[in-house]
Amino acid sequence: MNFPSSLIKNAVEAISNFPGIGKKTALRLAIYLLRNKKQAYNISDSIRTMIEETTYCNNCYNISKHHLCEICDSEKRNKHIICIVEDIRDIIAIENTMQYNGHYHVLGGLISPIDGVGPSELNIDSLIKKISKNNIEEIIFALCASMEGETTSYYIYKKISPLKISITTISKGISIGNELEYTDQITLGRALLNRYSFEKTLKQ
Repeated sequence: MNFPSSLIKNAVEAISNFPGIGKKTALRLAIYLLRNKKQAYNISDSIRTMIEETTYCNNCYNISKHHLCEICDSEKRNKHIICIVEDIRDIIAIENTMQYNGHYHVLGGLISPIDGVGPSELNIDSLIKKISKNNIEEIIFALCASMEGETTSYYIYKKISPLKISITTISKGISIGNELEYTDQITLGRALLNRYSFEKTLKQ
């Protein structure tokens, strides 16, 4: 792709680094921003502020402006239930169902030996410590129904099963391989409400 200016080229290459955005879409966006300078500056300032001021919750690794996120800091949430998710997008998806009132724990990914991602690269050790030290009654696996998701769930299950707490998983109304963020709210809400013992999945 030929560009009339290196400035446009650099902008297109930067924008095309976003997931799902190719060079042609990036070019359209770059030209749009060039024609709408005020909006471009607003976007730039918002991104800079987000990057500089956003921190992560010390308890669950959710995005937060303080050392505890709003969910972990709320007295209205059930602190005895932890829902384990892959990333922050899954929290947003589950919260939108309005069917869950417990806490979360963001792993920051899934175990994937092919991609070189092992348990030590994820927020698993802190999860084990949190479960061991607190009066946790139930752990809910809300991970993607993929090979990586099942491997991660099983690894964590083996670590926490001696603690004798309820370990459940969301029901399989969600198609195999589907990401939670793309699942409609009704299906995801029902999957949460109809969760069942994780041990049953191992016997199937």
